[in-house]
Amino acid sequence: MPYTLSNGSLEIIMKGGVYENPVIQVLGFLKLEEYSINEKYRLQISDGKYYHGYAILATQLNHKLYSGELSLFSVVQINKFETVVLHNNENDDRKIIIILDINIIARGKEVGRKLGNPQLWIGASASAAPAQTPTLKASPASTSRTPTPLAGTSFNTSAIDSKFTIPIASLTPYKSKWCIKARVVKKDEVKTYGKLNNGKYFKLVLCDDGGEIAATAFNDDCDKFYSKIEVDRVYYISSCKIKLANKQFNKLNNDYELVFQTDTVIAECCDNVSTLPTVKYDFLSISDIANKSPDAIIDVIGVCKIASDLQERTTKSTGKILKKREMTLVDQSHSAITVQLWGNDAEKFVITTNTIIALKGALLIEFNGCKSLSCLSTTILQSNPDLPDAHRLRGWYDHGGASADLVNISTGGGGSAGGRTEWITLKEAQTRRTRCADKSEYYNLLGVIIYTLSDNVVYKACPQENCNKKLENIENGMFLCKKCGKEYPNFKYRLLLGNQTRLQTVVMSAQPLNYKDANSRLIKSIRALSEIQV
Repeated sequence: MPYTLSNGSLEIIMKGGVYENPVIQVLGFLKLEEYSINEKYRLQISDGKYYHGYAILATQLNHKLYSGELSLFSVVQINKFETVVLHNNENDDRKIIIILDINIIARGKEVGRKLGNPQLWIGASASAAPAQTPTLKASPASTSRTPTPLAGTSFNTSAIDSKFTIPIASLTPYKSKWCIKARVVKKDEVKTYGKLNNGKYFKLVLCDDGGEIAATAFNDDCDKFYSKIEVDRVYYISSCKIKLANKQFNKLNNDYELVFQTDTVIAECCDNVSTLPTVKYDFLSISDIANKSPDAIIDVIGVCKIASDLQERTTKSTGKILKKREMTLVDQSHSAITVQLWGNDAEKFVITTNTIIALKGALLIEFNGCKSLSCLSTTILQSNPDLPDAHRLRGWYDHGGASADLVNISTGGGGSAGGRTEWITLKEAQTRRTRCADKSEYYNLLGVIIYTLSDNVVYKACPQENCNKKLENIENGMFLCKKCGKEYPNFKYRLLLGNQTRLQTVVMSAQPLNYKDANSRLIKSIRALSEIQV
């Protein structure tokens, strides 16, 4: 079967021209040792007239090599690519092609040979023997406007060339000159550091179609860039320091991170919106999260079923006040999970019930067998995103999902009330306490109260769902919760079991006691307690 290559396309591309969707042949590939962590491959490609040995395959296409789709002599169509110049020394400016998206036209086994008699591409030979130029089609790169430098800066934007950007996934400390086109998906508030808090910095999360990376600006650079960079805008960025990421604080899927410097160049991208990079999610259903190990980084989308008020916690070690909010997400797997937001996210991210929330890069934590998600400084949150998953989730929730029975993996139980479903006797509780004296145990117990004190049987507790702090009567019809720092006109009663309280174990029947039966019998016991004359 004959295969037609885009004869002369490499010459046009290497001279800086635009050639749309060239068809080329793969003549070889080699794994790059310096990229051993991410497994990057260099290809030798041919257009039938010339061949070029410096084409880098984007990491998101590695699976085509692993599966055998892409192999020696394969014929492919390149749908998307970028070119970049590597300045090795004054006399060697080598241009490489970054292949971002391809279609396999024929596998190597089907072709079985090298097509044509291609010659090695070098600039001198190309100028001596010009190739016939095929009809070219316009591409977004040829019609894009000049990048706009940030207002109030005096940067030399000649370092930025929108035609020669490279993917974020290709950034390494070995590259001396580069430019990326990235969307700002998150910007933290300015923070201070040092004993006198005289240092300051802020962090960004950047993404393109193939990867993500964190960037940090310190001190003078913090002042220069913070007010000029906006979330959800796209920028050309160049001349940052590339260093290894500290995985203790940076959980993004990238081994490197960026640090702004005095010569960093940033210019806003003015391309058509359809060509700009967006956040890429890898959503996991909530029921599948229950099977993941702690410390995993999770992308999840769900409907906000419950949202708590803003809370303040004081750390014992530093005395700092932490701001926290919690929300419960549900999805089509009929499961629910609690998500914790901290700091700026807790204070400024708008959370309302029945809203679809998408999270990228949340940390999975586990406590006493119950799993929940915690938002990190690099976690991306979106409300009602315009995604197919969000539309499907909205349809499910509005047509019965809102009233469905759910299993909450953050409480270990099922049903709308949640709660753990393990019921044990007092004897079993005493045995467990003896066996595990160094840690806490959580379980449900059904018993009959046979003796209690007449004083302080119940106390007035904070009405918030996740707070049981005793309220203080401030003598104006309101009650103060010192833990939440708020005043409430109402309260909830909580039963206070003192050290002298004795419980008699209810004898369990042969048939297991379900949650509703246990709850009903417990309510009857409490009602009986209220009728006891002490």
